[in-house]
Amino acid sequence: MDPPKHLGRKRIDSRAALNTIIFRLRSGCQWNQLPNNFPDDSSVHRTFQRWERLGILDRIWAALVEECEELDDVDWQWQSADAAMAKARFGGDEIGSNPTD
Repeated sequence: MDPPKHLGRKRIDSRAALNTIIFRLRSGCQWNQLPNNFPDDSSVHRTFQRWERLGILDRIWAALVEECEELDDVDWQWQSADAAMAKARFGGDEIGSNPTD
């Protein structure tokens, strides 16, 4: 008996997955909060995990950096960091300097 030719669901479009991953990484939104114009969040997340495991994201990043360097379009002096510098939203005045206060 021959094994089945197709196992499981068809994979999502790679370009759509990459666009969604880039949006997710840039926006910081949760996987389940992706806008509806992107593919299914679970499918994209599985693709992201598979690509990370196989080193595909590293290869994509290296290709993008190389291409941008050729275009002289990388500003290595510019840096960005994400940090929260605010009180807890519902902490009010009862919250001390230590969260256990």
